[in-house]
Amino acid sequence: MRSLILLCLLLAAPALAQPRAAAPRQLGVFQNWTAATFTDGGQKVCYAFTRATRVEGAGQRGPQNVQLLVTHRPGTRDAVAVRSGYNFGRGAEIRLVIGQSDLPGYTNQDSGFIRDGRAAVAAMRGGREALSRAPGPNNRGTVQNVFSLAGFSAAHDAISRECPTTPARR
Repeated sequence: MRSLILLCLLLAAPALAQPRAAAPRQLGVFQNWTAATFTDGGQKVCYAFTRATRVEGAGQRGPQNVQLLVTHRPGTRDAVAVRSGYNFGRGAEIRLVIGQSDLPGYTNQDSGFIRDGRAAVAAMRGGREALSRAPGPNNRGTVQNVFSLAGFSAAHDAISRECPTTPARR
């Protein structure tokens, strides 16, 4: 029996040593935005998100699964994405409209990624709401998602404090 327990411990040791993604830790709620952090593979990731206030278009059931996110990872800041709640068709493109800014992006699976995150964040800081436009499920029709930007600046400040810019290594 002791040898069986020892064998189980030896077999489990490599799996226990693997770095895992830690559960998210909330940094705060800022009006319609939530800021949080987690560790992925030993690296700290900070993000802020909000859920859609309105979803319109082909095949949509509601805003509960639709999110607008801004993420800071080591080496990458201000990655802006929209999680749609459905998989995009191949080659689908997304646009994020904030005031006078019309920002293009690309899609992968259920997310759309804005190409110029810095420009998106600057527009979000000065805007009241963001509108994403993309093809619906199976590239049928168009889906529009509306997101409130109330609280975005405070949430972005919180993730920027928690995951500050690190100087380049020499």
